[in-house]
Amino acid sequence: MEKKKLRSKKGAERATRILIYAVLIVISIIWLIPFLLLIIQSFNGNAGGGYGNSIFPEVWTFDNYVKLFTETDFPKWYGNTLLVSVVVTVFQTAIVLVTSYALSRLRFKMRKPLMNLMLILGMFPGFLSMTAVYFVLKEIHLTANPLGLILVYSASSAMQYYICKGFFDTIPKSLDEAARIDGASRQQILWKVILPLAKPIIIYTVLTAFIAPWGEYMFASLIMRGDTSMYTVAAGMKEIFLSQGNEYKYFTVFCAAAVVVSIPITVLFIWLQRYYVEGITGGSVKG
Repeated sequence: MEKKKLRSKKGAERATRILIYAVLIVISIIWLIPFLLLIIQSFNGNAGGGYGNSIFPEVWTFDNYVKLFTETDFPKWYGNTLLVSVVVTVFQTAIVLVTSYALSRLRFKMRKPLMNLMLILGMFPGFLSMTAVYFVLKEIHLTANPLGLILVYSASSAMQYYICKGFFDTIPKSLDEAARIDGASRQQILWKVILPLAKPIIIYTVLTAFIAPWGEYMFASLIMRGDTSMYTVAAGMKEIFLSQGNEYKYFTVFCAAAVVVSIPITVLFIWLQRYYVEGITGGSVKG
C-alpha cells in the first residue's frame, strides 16, 4: 500500500515537472519570436521588410549587412558606443566597488542618511535632469562629444551601491579583523581580502555598467545632437534609420544593425551568466 502511494506521489511529481517544463518551453518560444523575426527581416531583400506584404522574405540576401557597414555611419556609431561603454564600465565599476566597501565596512557620521539620500535620488528617472545637463555640457563645449556622455553616465555611479553593498555585507568581518591583526591597511583588505571573494558581484557590476550605455537612447540623442557621425548606435539607428521618411528605405538595414548590436551583449551575458546570477542571489562565503 505504501509502495503504491509512493509510486503515485512520484508520478504526480513527474507530471508536475513535465507540465512546468511545457509551460516554460511555450513561454520561451513566445519570447523568442520577436528576435527570430528580427533576424529574418535582416536578410530580407525587400527594403521595406515588414512594411511590405509578407513578414517572411521573398528574396533572401546579405546585402543589408553590407549596406550597413559601407553606406551608413554605423561603424562610427559602433565605435563611439564601444568607447563610451568601456570607459563608463571601468569608472562605474571602480566607483561602485569603493563606495560599497566604504558603506559596508566603515562606520562614520551621517552614513545612514547618506545611504538613504542616494537611494531616494536613484528612484528619480534621469531624464528629469536632461535639459539642465544639456545646457551645462553646452557651456563647457562637451555636446556632440563622447566625453560628455561618459561624464553623464559615470556621474551617478555611486548611487548603484545597494546590491554590491549587500554582497559585501555577507563577507564575514572576522576576515577584516584577522587581516588588520596581520598589519593590513584598509586598501590591502579591499584588494587582497574582499575583492577576491567578490568575483560574482564584480562581474554583475561590470555587466550592468556596460549594458546601460550600450542601449541608452535619450541622453545620447540629446547630447550628440548636431553631428550624426558622433551618434551612438541607439541614437543613430533611431534618428537616421527610423526618422520620418526613412522607415521603408532603411527598415531591413535597421534590423541588421539591431542584430549586430545585440551580439556583444549576448556573448557577454552567456559567458558570464553564472557569475551574474551568483552576484544577485548568492553570498560570498559558502557554508
